Amino acid sequence: MSDGFTLEKFARHPFYQEVNRRLVAITGLHRGQCVVDLGAGTGAVTRLLAEQVACPEAEVIAVEPSESALEAARRNLENMQDAVVRFVQGSADKLSQFVKKPVDAIFFCNAIHLVPEKELVLKEIQRTLRIDGTFSFNTSFYDGAEPPEAEQFYRKWMVKALRALKSRYGIMPDRTRVEARHRLTEAEYIQLLEENGFRIQKKEVMTVQMPLGGFEDISRYNLWIEGVLPGVPLEAGRDSLIVGAREAFKELGLKTSPRNWLLVVAGRA
Repeated sequence: MSDGFTLEKFARHPFYQEVNRRLVAITGLHRGQCVVDLGAGTGAVTRLLAEQVACPEAEVIAVEPSESALEAARRNLENMQDAVVRFVQGSADKLSQFVKKPVDAIFFCNAIHLVPEKELVLKEIQRTLRIDGTFSFNTSFYDGAEPPEAEQFYRKWMVKALRALKSRYGIMPDRTRVEARHRLTEAEYIQLLEENGFRIQKKEVMTVQMPLGGFEDISRYNLWIEGVLPGVPLEAGRDSLIVGAREAFKELGLKTSPRNWLLVVAGRA
């Protein structure tokens, strides 16, 4: 992960914490369980999980491929008590190689959309879960994340960001480098799980109102920049997206703009 272009600032927003708390709540964790936070990032969800299962027997395993994000998670959680938090650098597609014993629950928050080979990751999750374990994920990067009432904002945001990029830096995105990953629909996510040995226990779509600061902070995240402005230097992409968000909010007279999160809890079939 590029230094300074993490999800850490975005993860501090109350709406983001609310979405993750809701996923933890509908999963129904118990004290003393062993839980994996897959794609743990800088530890926002890891903290929520540790608080839910806290007791001397509990363990939360934070798995994250980025060394810099994992170091930030260690700093953020250094004062955690009443639960063992173990940090593991690794990728989701090799989960069973470094989590050897079956666990009670696996969480994959705001990251499943980044995985190109989702079937492979789901097989790894199957191998790592107990027979009665649960797999929970959420995502706001799926086909349906932008409610109809927010479409005008998203169009204006991107148009104004591209205009800022062109006028300030004299460049435009490289459309030949757009990642092949396409956004799945809610129905496609459900089908994917059911075809790979899971049964759906709970499913919700949660709409949150994001303030301007939320859009500014997601514009500082390297994977968001690379996704919407492929081939553009991170600094130029960040600055142009922030300008675009500010101008769109001002022109439309917005205080917030809605965005949907898909929340799913599944068990092994």
